[in-house]
Amino acid sequence: EVQLVESGGGLVQTGGSLRLSCVVSGFTFGDYAIGWFRQAPGKEREGVSCISSDDGSTTYADSVKGRFTISSDNAKNTLYLQMDSLKPEDTAVYYCAYLPRSWGPCSILSSLYDYWGQGTQVTVSS
Repeated sequence: EVQLVESGGGLVQTGGSLRLSCVVSGFTFGDYAIGWFRQAPGKEREGVSCISSDDGSTTYADSVKGRFTISSDNAKNTLYLQMDSLKPEDTAVYYCAYLPRSWGPCSILSSLYDYWGQGTQVTVSS
């Protein structure tokens, strides 16, 4: 069974940085997509970024382009999200998610993803 465990959330001031981590276990065979999503209070879950194991390509939401960077360390089975220039509107619970049997550029449409972590809270103070 695939399991994902996020860490690295916290409280940071506007303009600050955080790095989220997601340790993944129980991979299925074949190519996959893995990504970060977030949900703010009273809002729907939205895609932030994803990375494809097929070709290493990445996808970002327009709201985080140029500020967030997704990466992975396959030897450690860990996904990262480096978040810089944080804004109060980035405040949310951040989740990592895994989509098996995925090829080509990944999508940040949350309904596609099968496995989810428990989330980590990110709070950006103004």
